[in-house]
Amino acid sequence: MKVDLHFHLEEGPYSLRWLSRTLQALASTDSDIGNGKAMHASLGNAEELTEHLSKRMRNGCFSEEWLDRYLTVGRSRGIGLFGVVDHLYRFRECRSYYEKHMLLDDSEIGRLQEAWLNHVCVASLEEYVEFVVKAKKTRPDLLLGVEADFFEGGEEELGSLLRGYDWDHVIGSVHFIDGWGFDNPDTQSRFAKLEPLETYGRYYGLMRQACEFGLFDILAHPDNLKVFGFRPADERELLPFYRQLAEEMILNRVATEINTGLAYRFPVAEACPSPLLLSVLAEHGVPIALSSDAHFPDDIGMLLDEARASAIRAGYKELTVFEGRQMRRIPIGKTEAD
Repeated sequence: MKVDLHFHLEEGPYSLRWLSRTLQALASTDSDIGNGKAMHASLGNAEELTEHLSKRMRNGCFSEEWLDRYLTVGRSRGIGLFGVVDHLYRFRECRSYYEKHMLLDDSEIGRLQEAWLNHVCVASLEEYVEFVVKAKKTRPDLLLGVEADFFEGGEEELGSLLRGYDWDHVIGSVHFIDGWGFDNPDTQSRFAKLEPLETYGRYYGLMRQACEFGLFDILAHPDNLKVFGFRPADERELLPFYRQLAEEMILNRVATEINTGLAYRFPVAEACPSPLLLSVLAEHGVPIALSSDAHFPDDIGMLLDEARASAIRAGYKELTVFEGRQMRRIPIGKTEAD
């Protein structure tokens, strides 16, 4: 079975680029407008697409019509199990958690990040969970997940935010170092001032801590710090960090994922983990899942065959999935190229 345990129904900020990308997704996943082929063919097609966009904006992302675009495309690509997640920072109920730990001062980065948080923190956690729980009743291949940022010292508050919901899996992630969101393109200039080994040491220290508190089932994109190509010239210098992380994950029964999002959406053009890190994870027996990290329905399942082939080359024979936060293993199967 092919699985995709990590995709998002929406992600801001709501820029002109986001609007254009939403139009593209609507056009390419709608048979009524020829899968996008006729998008520019006539005024009528343009008007029809405008109405689709208007409907998408009125209904929001927590609508069955929008969700089913992901599932329809994913099923056509052979996916048999889907894990929908949303970032915790999108929920108004969780805003104070981010305000405590993000850099939001009067510096250039602080002002940029405050504007970003204002733009993306627009949804309701209760609405999200209610929508997916209802959708699961008629979609047995759908799982309810969430992606939550780990901050040093924030574990108690994070635990309280996550409690009380019937998650299938909780994905932990590290997107911030000392309050700086390092994968935000608007703040990447800060990398120029950093020494790679020292910065990776800080990053992997946070990743190891994230494993310790029983908060997470899966640790997301385990070398996400490379997002804009920042890492030592010789990646082997990171091997001690890789091994320490793998040991901590095994100790605390935390899985990870092959996340293809960086491979098709970011300058580094490489999935997480890198082949070297994947070999270390496999050597230690860290359970692995597959994720496209899609933010639009036409990206669901992107490069998952390549990810599965990478896992097989590394020695994996099983994939890991979660239901009701209980881990189970499934055969890894074969890639379409086999």
